[in-house]
Amino acid sequence: MIRVSDKSRCCGCEACVNICPSHCIQMVSDSEGFLYPVPDMGHCLSCGKCEDICPVLHPAEETSVKPAAWAAMNRSDAVRKESSSGGVFSLLAESVIQNGGVVFGAAFNECFDVEHIAVETMEDLARLRGSKYTQSRIGTVFQQVRHHLKAGREVLFSGTPCQIEGLRVFLGADYANLLLIDLVCHGVPSPLVWREYVAFRETKNASQTRRISSRHKKYGWKRFSVSFTFMNDTEYLAPLERDVFMRAFLTDCCLRPSCGTCAFKKIGRASDITLADFWGIQSVLPPLDDDKGTSLVIVHSPKGTKAFDAVSSSCTRASVALDAALRGNPAMTKSVVFHKNRSKFFENLKKLPFDVLVKRYATRKYTLKSCVAEVLRRLGLLDRVKQCLGKEHDS
Repeated sequence: MIRVSDKSRCCGCEACVNICPSHCIQMVSDSEGFLYPVPDMGHCLSCGKCEDICPVLHPAEETSVKPAAWAAMNRSDAVRKESSSGGVFSLLAESVIQNGGVVFGAAFNECFDVEHIAVETMEDLARLRGSKYTQSRIGTVFQQVRHHLKAGREVLFSGTPCQIEGLRVFLGADYANLLLIDLVCHGVPSPLVWREYVAFRETKNASQTRRISSRHKKYGWKRFSVSFTFMNDTEYLAPLERDVFMRAFLTDCCLRPSCGTCAFKKIGRASDITLADFWGIQSVLPPLDDDKGTSLVIVHSPKGTKAFDAVSSSCTRASVALDAALRGNPAMTKSVVFHKNRSKFFENLKKLPFDVLVKRYATRKYTLKSCVAEVLRRLGLLDRVKQCLGKEHDS
């Protein structure tokens, strides 16, 4: 049976819940708001399937094939405006829906919690666009995916790398009608922290939330903003560096314990396609940078190549060297280093107003050297400068 004694060894993918033949595993929230599997011993069959399916206990081997990298932008400015980066996910999803298929991805529910849902129409696809900065609930979605695949329908499943590997192990076979898309994941924040933040915003504006955009592009793609619109017709809009939730997220104060030792950050992935923001595009390929969003598309499989080629007429794209593409996305292969105040942040989560909590604990001391390094990293020049400095030192 599945037993989580070390929380850094559970990514919360819920594969164990979906595979359990007696349905005796529930996901239970801990004090930090993260969900972990808890079996009902009275109904457990001791079959061991929950342990056998765990992608952390049994990680897939990294593939040796070097993937192809692309910079791409959806030709529809309207779609790109509503997307986190270049709108490539929408093109891939639209293609599946047009073929009578179903698309699974993360969406806000009526309470603005995040959960995976199935979408079968172009109208509903809008719910899956844009980033949601908290861990999503999978529920029984893996079982739904299997049902549609066995019925012969095309299925696109998008999620974090750990969710992708959990689904692959759950299915136990590679389906020709399944397209798997993951992302370059920084880490997943606590759903409890997200709920506290939403409640904080609603209290400040004295109204319930109508809509949330975590990647609003009013100030441009590179300096994206968090946007709330409320039922009383007021609005909150702030760039990422001024928003208190984004500060907690980016200082690594509120991420899941497993994100510090992520087993899924690697080049050779279980997905067919990896999508990300193409940070540093202005130095790698300036013609594809208009500050409206450019996608980094990393294609891992022939199936991914076929799907991306099928939408090529609807996007502007250019092949790029993988090393250059990843300079601005170190999270592809590197886990986060938790903030030293992480424990204190969670201990005081319900004791302090959210803005006070973040100001007190989600702080990062910046030196001139670290600020310059961060600017160079975002421009995609950090590795190049390091190489130059290394050559000078050698000489």
